[in-house]
Amino acid sequence: MSYQQPQLRGPLQRETDSSDRESLVSGHEHGGKSSQSAAVFNVVNSVIGSGIIGLPYSMKQAGFPLGILLLFLVSYITDFSLVLLIKGGALSGTDSYQSLVNKTFGFPGYLLLSTLQFMYPFIAMISYNIITGDTLSKVFQRLPGVDPGGWFISRHFIIVVSTVTCTLPLSLYRDIAKLGKISFISTILTTVILGIVMTRAISLGPNIPKTDNAWVFAKPNAIQAIGVMSFAFICHHNCFLVYGSLEEPTVAKWRRIIHTSILVSVFICVLFATCGYFTFTGFTQGDLFENYCRSDDLVTFGRFCYGITVILTYPIECFVTREVIAKVFFGGTLSSVFHTILTVVIVTAATLVSLLIECLGIVLELNGVLCAAPLIFIIPSACYLKLSEEPRTHSDKIMACVMFPVGAVVMVVGFVMAITNPQDCTHGQEMFYCFPENVSFTNTSWSHLQLTT
Repeated sequence: MSYQQPQLRGPLQRETDSSDRESLVSGHEHGGKSSQSAAVFNVVNSVIGSGIIGLPYSMKQAGFPLGILLLFLVSYITDFSLVLLIKGGALSGTDSYQSLVNKTFGFPGYLLLSTLQFMYPFIAMISYNIITGDTLSKVFQRLPGVDPGGWFISRHFIIVVSTVTCTLPLSLYRDIAKLGKISFISTILTTVILGIVMTRAISLGPNIPKTDNAWVFAKPNAIQAIGVMSFAFICHHNCFLVYGSLEEPTVAKWRRIIHTSILVSVFICVLFATCGYFTFTGFTQGDLFENYCRSDDLVTFGRFCYGITVILTYPIECFVTREVIAKVFFGGTLSSVFHTILTVVIVTAATLVSLLIECLGIVLELNGVLCAAPLIFIIPSACYLKLSEEPRTHSDKIMACVMFPVGAVVMVVGFVMAITNPQDCTHGQEMFYCFPENVSFTNTSWSHLQLTT
């Protein structure tokens, strides 16, 4: 993927030299500075957060061949729009997503973006809590001497304890650069999880029947699948935070970081989606770990790793949520006391909502079509189209013109389909193939399984 550096014009816009060495965040304090490798881990960690668990389900929604093509398309658009945002910052002389939109579309645009930027990471925090409760509760049930029905290993209790002991303390950090090492650990754990999913695709997949339409090219719910993929790939809401944490941030350096991050992310996502869907085909659920049997010790370890991964990813989303509120209501600066109070309020609100929701799939779909689609497709392209003075035939402008209507269609149609055609949720139930009498179903039909399950 290659992009051309735009010409910067106007009295308030910065000039850049051929190597893009100007910083867009001079005077903007984000605490300590991070290296390019730490920035890559932060971006990858943000991309492969809770959304990756729903990618096999997106293959079920779209049809596997079309789903893979859409996954590559969404990753390319993500890469392009992340670079486009920083270019927009250069064109407008701004150093945050909110200030970019405010400079481009005025206060109404600023309020709309602030709402989306608050909603997306806040709903992501809710999904992280749901995953933590679902995965770690099944992990603790496997400990010797533990009562599987005990209240102390229930998902609600685990959500509350993990919030108080882990996610809230990590979220109280004021400096996103300090999370670089944590992001590295999270990325390593995700690689371990990928290995477990690949192993079970080989050992468990042949023993689970394939549904009748498992390999059709396309299915009617492809738009919903794009919503889930958008949720998985979006990191636009914190791209200026990561960019601002770089040592001597430049557009060229940011482009290299994004290319590397998206390449790593799409490799992991395609493998995860492929192996997960190959294992369960039409039985795939919004939370892939709900498909595995509770007695599977290897998957239990994978659940533990994934629970830790989302706990470590949670603070990055809280960073963005807190910054949006700080900029809208407090002028962008918070004292230590207000910083602590606001963080506690945000984390508490996300925890309370997550205690009331059990199905992860609908959370991923709605957040994808309502928040991720406009943040990835619509707003970056709209800002660039209005700010850039490049000719209409310029490649960046052509791509932006395509992204805008595609994002609008995904947002509207995806929302309607998510409401009118919600996914089935078998939360907390053991799948039929987990019982001893159902060891092999190789020749069993899908219709017969529906009757006997």
